[in-house]
Amino acid sequence: MNMHNAKLNSYAVRQLELRPSDRILEIGFGGGVSLPSLIAGAAFVAGVDRSSDMVRRAKSMFSEAVLAGRADFREGNVEELPFETSSFSKVCTVNTIYFWSSLDAGLAEIHRVLLPGGRVAVGFVPKERMDRMGMPADIFTLRAPDDVVAALSKAGFSDVRIEKPKPTTPWNVLVATR
Repeated sequence: MNMHNAKLNSYAVRQLELRPSDRILEIGFGGGVSLPSLIAGAAFVAGVDRSSDMVRRAKSMFSEAVLAGRADFREGNVEELPFETSSFSKVCTVNTIYFWSSLDAGLAEIHRVLLPGGRVAVGFVPKERMDRMGMPADIFTLRAPDDVVAALSKAGFSDVRIEKPKPTTPWNVLVATR
């Protein structure tokens, strides 16, 4: 999955416009394809993932950053993020919104943990493309870009926009400001 998602992950990270002082949260980091660039470009990186195996793996792979207090990986889910209010300047999540039990609750939690003026990047393959791929409805909740834009606005985000490197790119990265 890391190789398959590398371009989308890389593009989503670029949309964050990392600064050395940033405190970043990656939701659903999985195999950790984005973590090296996030750790290299920010002051602090946290990650939350549903899989205890992925959390253990990230803690091991990035043990230097964890020991230095520059990284923290926790088990959890987007609807109940295990972090304090206004803890992060940037939040990134790629290919996770299909698995959220509530788009509204997840985006409200992201809004809660972001600092005022903070930025979120949400990368995903849109519903119309996923429908053609025959993704199982009992596992994936497919999302149309307009639905995610509306949910971001409802959660209190502003400057919501859809970014793609080319019009023919099969995925979207939604970027918004708290």
